[in-house]
Amino acid sequence: MIDQGSRAELEERIGYIFQDAKLLGNALTHSTYANEQGVDSIQSNERLEFLGDAVTGLEVALLVFEKGPEMSEGQMTKVRASLVRRKGLAEAARAIGLGKYLLLGVGAERVGERENDAVLENAFEALVAAVFLDGGPEAARGVIRNLFTAAVSEKIQVFADDRFDTDYKSRLQEELQKNGAAEIRYELKGESGPPHNKTFCVSVVCGNREYGSGTGKTKKNAENMAAKGALEELKCI
Repeated sequence: MIDQGSRAELEERIGYIFQDAKLLGNALTHSTYANEQGVDSIQSNERLEFLGDAVTGLEVALLVFEKGPEMSEGQMTKVRASLVRRKGLAEAARAIGLGKYLLLGVGAERVGERENDAVLENAFEALVAAVFLDGGPEAARGVIRNLFTAAVSEKIQVFADDRFDTDYKSRLQEELQKNGAAEIRYELKGESGPPHNKTFCVSVVCGNREYGSGTGKTKKNAENMAAKGALEELKCI
């Protein structure tokens, strides 16, 4: 069983205090430790992994749905998959130092299983399940959102950067120059959101006419989307 000091430390890291310490202990118990201690494997974290996988997947899907309102089903699926697959969950486990608290068998400890991606993934899912059983769906939701909100925003931004690879600004410049247009300007109309997750709104202006506007997570992306809006207005795309 995890000692009081380690328990308090882990609870602080995940933002949740357990009512039933046994549930937390089970979540941190690897099957190798249970086997060496001669206890039923049901007291390890294997059953909890099953539940935690479903709970984590659902809440991460909700986060992606909320934070990616312009994303298609396929795009959301890719972002979610990158977060809930083995590497993504192992990274989440490492972010809270979960490996430090695991109860492993001697052999597993010797071969470095404490930092093994599969072991960390399973332990993370078991931890989420333990929170779910101890405090209910809202408690689990709070922990997952606490640990994944920034990661979801980051993954969506990475996808957005890829999505903005098309250089609409250059295409707009070429179209307007065909008609001998004046210099194109991109003007910041506003920004919203917290410092770590801002959204910028930019308009594209040529002479005295505003041709289009667009939003993005960076000014560069917002300018490119403003140029795309202008090209659509000009019926060039």
